[in-house]
Amino acid sequence: MTTTDKPDTRDRLLAAAADLSYRQGVGIGVEALCKAAGVSKRSMYQLFASKDELLAASLQSRAAAYTAHLLPPADTEDTPRDRILHIFTQVQTHASAPDYKGCPFLAVQVELKSADHPASKVAHTVKENLRKYFRAEAQKGGAPDPDLLSRQLILIFDGASARAGIGADDLTGLLHPLVETLLEKAGL
Repeated sequence: MTTTDKPDTRDRLLAAAADLSYRQGVGIGVEALCKAAGVSKRSMYQLFASKDELLAASLQSRAAAYTAHLLPPADTEDTPRDRILHIFTQVQTHASAPDYKGCPFLAVQVELKSADHPASKVAHTVKENLRKYFRAEAQKGGAPDPDLLSRQLILIFDGASARAGIGADDLTGLLHPLVETLLEKAGL
C-alpha cells in the first residue's frame, strides 16, 4: 500500500464505522466494517490498533460537523433563548428523517455502558460540550441557575433524541413548547 492510499483507506473505514455503528449499533464486527469500507482487516489494523480505536476515531471525525450543524452560526445576533431553541429545532428536523436513530453520541454511551471505552470518552466530550453551550447561553440570558438549566436542557435533548430515535414519539409540537416553558421559567 502506498502512502497516498492510506488517507483514502482511513476515510473509508471512518465512514463505514460511522454509518454501520449508527444504523446497527457498536456491536458490528470487524469483518462487516472492513467489507463496508472495501478494505482488508490487515489494512484496518495497520491504521487502528483495535475496533474500539476505530469507533472512537469515527466519532471524533464527525463531532465538529455534528456540532456545527446543530448550533446556530456564531455571528448571529439572536438572543440566548433563540440560540437554545435553534438547537431543538435542529433536533426536531433531524428526527423527522426516516433514517433517524437518535443522537449518535448518546447511542454510543448507552450501548457501551463503559465510561472508560475510547468511543464513550469521545461521546462524553461532545455531550458535555453541548451542556456547556447551554450553560453559557443560559448565563448570557440571565438565568438564575445556569448550571441547573443546562442540565435540564441536555436531559430534554437526550430524551427527545432517544424517543424519536426509537420511533416512540414525533417531536413536532412537543419539543418546542416544553423547552419554551422551561426557558420562560428560567427568565429567558
